[in-house]
Amino acid sequence: MSTSDTAHADEYQGAAASRPLEIAFGIVALAFTAGYVFLATQIPLRREAAAGQIDARFWPMVVGVSGVVIAIAILAIAITRPAPTREDLERIQPNGYVRVVATIAIALVFVAIWSLGSVILFGYRIEVFPIATALLMAGLMLLYGHRRWLSLIIYSVSVTAFVYVVFGILLRIPL
Repeated sequence: MSTSDTAHADEYQGAAASRPLEIAFGIVALAFTAGYVFLATQIPLRREAAAGQIDARFWPMVVGVSGVVIAIAILAIAITRPAPTREDLERIQPNGYVRVVATIAIALVFVAIWSLGSVILFGYRIEVFPIATALLMAGLMLLYGHRRWLSLIIYSVSVTAFVYVVFGILLRIPL
């Protein structure tokens, strides 16, 4: 190993172990999954299921309760054991926080635009979902460093078309 290889090997330092970060993650996971369970209990039913039958709330409740159990386990491990090493993870990059905030902002704008459902423009009813999804994909790809326009357009349109065909057309889920 030459001295330049040794210098490069010594430069890499993984992220530091952080017990408060592990505990915070457990608390956030528990809060998120508890909220999910609450929302799953609020799913409107057209007709109540008879005893022993499965209704529309069953699978969301299974997923939610499983998530709560796993979040409790994560929180218990974070509290009772020392924080695991994170040497395999890179430290936070210089613009890491900016990207996280920008990702959340892009996602919130997507949800706000998607909630419109459809708009009437020049007498034509236009579905907002495909346009908003393509813009979401393109925005996130640009934010995370993708710069080739042709592949950006092809990927955004193909992912949007896939989601629209599978959920909107085949499964008939209103988007």
